[in-house]
Amino acid sequence: MGAIRRVVVALLVTALFAVAVVAGLAVLYAYQKKPLPLADQCTAHVADLTVPISPEQAHYASIIVGVATQRGLAPRASTIALATVYQESGMLNIDYGDRDSLGLFQQRPSQGWGTEEQVQEPYYASGKFYDALVKVPNWRSGDVNDVAQAVQRSGHPKGYVRHVENARRLASALTGETPASFTCLVKAPPPGDPAGLAEFLERTLPESSTVSRTGTTVTVKAADSELAWSAAHLAVANHARYGLGRVEVGGRHWTASTTSFAPWLGETTDATTVTITFDNAPTPTAKR
Repeated sequence: MGAIRRVVVALLVTALFAVAVVAGLAVLYAYQKKPLPLADQCTAHVADLTVPISPEQAHYASIIVGVATQRGLAPRASTIALATVYQESGMLNIDYGDRDSLGLFQQRPSQGWGTEEQVQEPYYASGKFYDALVKVPNWRSGDVNDVAQAVQRSGHPKGYVRHVENARRLASALTGETPASFTCLVKAPPPGDPAGLAEFLERTLPESSTVSRTGTTVTVKAADSELAWSAAHLAVANHARYGLGRVEVGGRHWTASTTSFAPWLGETTDATTVTITFDNAPTPTAKR
């Protein structure tokens, strides 16, 4: 009986240790604003550093970067905005916060940022952030943390520092500054939704980029190669929502995988056309 008791105690101790390790990892990854290792995720690989984010974070990051690009702002604006939302909300559109703070940027309706509904609308919230950002005299050259703080006036004025390098790489990928640098792994993607993706891209890309759809193919014609790569990466960033099959930019292509991070294959060219196809999209019904 004593031996059995010792075995049971050992098993309980092992189980408790395992639970503690898992809980500790969860806390660590939450602090770092990163998805857990086995979860669906997206990555930006820029300057020998890989930055992982969840598909939900990728969706909001794509909107934040898209709004900056629509306004003709340099990638640095996206870096500052992404560092801000990393710190403020973990890059998630949350409906709670300190006092009346809400949304991605934790903007406060009582401080003139907008209504509760508005500050939780990602496009609106991003636009209001950039409205304030461009009024900071040295936003183009000043320290990213200090510029973010000048906009946010946070009670933790140095909180943005630890997110700057990740934000810089995400911005470089999603603005198209670094081609073929963004990918996603989604183990159970939804059915392909070309109409949904086309609508998202039309709302998110600058006016100089033309979005069209023919059946299950979405095409983006951009003003230059950088904007084309931005469109391609923003599309991939939303794979978990729209179920992409393949994305092509010039001589390079990305094919969705459910088992590994799909690489961009081929040779980079200065192409300005992005072609997105869907393997499992419903066949459009012919109009009568």
